[in-house]
Amino acid sequence: MENLGSLAILLAFAVALYATLASVIGRIKNKPFLIVSGERAVYSVWVLMALASGILVYALMTGDFRFAYVAEHSNKAMPTLYKFAAWWGGQEGSLLFWSFLLSTYASVVVFTNRRRHRDMMPWVVGVLTTIQAFFLILNNFVANPFQMLAQERLIVAVPDGNGLSPLLQYPAMAIHPPMLYLGYVGFAVPFAFAIGSLITRQAGDAWIHTTRRWTLVTWLFQSTGVMLGAAWAYHVLGWGGYWGWDPVENASLLPWLSGTAFLHSVMMQEKKGMMKVWNIVLVSTTFFLCILGTFLTRSGVVQSVHAFARSEIGKFFVTFLAVGIAATIYLILDRLDYLKSESQLESVISRESSFLFNNLILLASCFAVLWGTLFPVISEAVTGDKISLDSDWYNRLMVPIGLFLLLLTGVGPLFAWRKTSVESLRRNFQWPGIASLLLVAGLIIAGMRNFYALISFGFCLFVALTVAMEFYKGGRSVGAKNNMNLLHAMVELTHRNTRRYGGYLVHMGIVLMFIGFTGHAFNQNEVKELNVGDTMRVGAYDLKMIDLAQGDNANYASHTATMQVFKNGEELGILKPEKRLYKASRQSTSEVGIRQRPNEDLYLNFGGMSDDNKRAVIQAYVFPLVSWIWIGGLVLIGGTFVCLVPSKVKMQYARTEVVGITKKHATVEKSS
Repeated sequence: MENLGSLAILLAFAVALYATLASVIGRIKNKPFLIVSGERAVYSVWVLMALASGILVYALMTGDFRFAYVAEHSNKAMPTLYKFAAWWGGQEGSLLFWSFLLSTYASVVVFTNRRRHRDMMPWVVGVLTTIQAFFLILNNFVANPFQMLAQERLIVAVPDGNGLSPLLQYPAMAIHPPMLYLGYVGFAVPFAFAIGSLITRQAGDAWIHTTRRWTLVTWLFQSTGVMLGAAWAYHVLGWGGYWGWDPVENASLLPWLSGTAFLHSVMMQEKKGMMKVWNIVLVSTTFFLCILGTFLTRSGVVQSVHAFARSEIGKFFVTFLAVGIAATIYLILDRLDYLKSESQLESVISRESSFLFNNLILLASCFAVLWGTLFPVISEAVTGDKISLDSDWYNRLMVPIGLFLLLLTGVGPLFAWRKTSVESLRRNFQWPGIASLLLVAGLIIAGMRNFYALISFGFCLFVALTVAMEFYKGGRSVGAKNNMNLLHAMVELTHRNTRRYGGYLVHMGIVLMFIGFTGHAFNQNEVKELNVGDTMRVGAYDLKMIDLAQGDNANYASHTATMQVFKNGEELGILKPEKRLYKASRQSTSEVGIRQRPNEDLYLNFGGMSDDNKRAVIQAYVFPLVSWIWIGGLVLIGGTFVCLVPSKVKMQYARTEVVGITKKHATVEKSS
């Protein structure tokens, strides 16, 4: 079986190379049969990658400890879910998963475009299979998942494996990495179409229309992956945070920022024929940031709780990035004549300018995060000392940038195209502006003095009201014309223009998340060593330890503290924070106890036993408003789904066209 797996990825590499050569030569020499064979080779790569992946997953599920990868990342005591998740839990398996997803994406692209974009498709296939070949080089020659354990040239098996990292044995980790990978890999598709349009010198926007929905789906996966990662950090790591500006966390955020800029910039090209160079640059930047994120995670070049051990794989990624970026820059510069804007910016106070400012701020934030992430590598190369930038550095820089972006989410969509009149500004922003100022004044009177918190709450209300007013005004108009109640009318309004109003829902999700982020300014914490019967206080909560128990099973040993929670003398319930020590890896993890409410979370972490091993170390936190981060994330994801639903008006228009054609044909048939 192991030989079949190795043969499958080796054949996949050879077939991917053939697909690249057949597509490119077929296009240059005008040989249709070569182009078709190149596309069929893409399907063959998928079959081979599915076979290889199936063999590895089968080995993990059955505990075939002859495989070095299985012995390192699985064991008998692990639940079935985590045995399957071990597929992407290590270096070799995650790269195989990357290649499998890319082959799947490439196959879908070839199938859905088998009758469209015939001039561009050979180049699209060539780009995708070149990327595929690169990752298959890693699968075959650098990080082969089918390496066997051997002793004196004989294959051997260990009695049991080391098991998946305990930090990854959490339900969300079964879907968090796949979601991120679906985002990382998916951005290769719009990049391939962008390169195809450059090579074929297409002056039109065919690649934009083809990839807009694809990019939105990929962005949805990336957003979901980032949110799941934040939730995992909050519930598993035990420090109470959801974002620590860790290099690998940053690596997932970077393509999300540039991808968000691209999704906004696309509308400018569709509506006004502007920002064509921007769009090519943004989609290319997003793809290469995905490759950079993969490099940072796997090379060990930066220190991270998420990163794999340091390896030689980094030089392959650096070479790929250098060649890919150089080739892309050359193509953009050589095709500038085909990327000229069809119109010019007429006013600073317009929707066009708001999109431009939005792009600039998103790219500025992207550059700031990238600089902070790579600074340890740069400082080590220049001075010999690896200097890391802490979370305070990121917060000082990113909080003002984030607040400005928050304001733009409310202001931008309400500007008119070309130029916005003073009367329009007054009509759209007067009442939200007054309400926001009153809120800030009220918070100051109530005693709040944190400057950024005041600004954030004011901006959140401003944006929420502007979005609500758009739904209200549109819904009232639709309701009056169609005799509907307001709620039904707003649903109808959204269905008529899902892209616009789904975007408003995404903006509302961002607002709710910012409310949660702002609550961080008011966090409280306390640490204390407790015996059974001892008490401690954090914020308005009194905590009493009523039991301290030990547990043991085949996978881990544990200590569990049972904490009784009181507030203002009223008992609120029981929380049971737990500390686990996994036997196979000798690593410990925390199972935190959380009392979640919309206004605040009470968060208890079992920090371990005291030095004399008699008392439990309890870390208690109060996190105001943090639940709104997860609520906002769900609204953002829901709004993105709405954007993906075809608008009712467009569907009716399409049906009208079909009916018209049918009637015309019927008339011709009768006359004949």
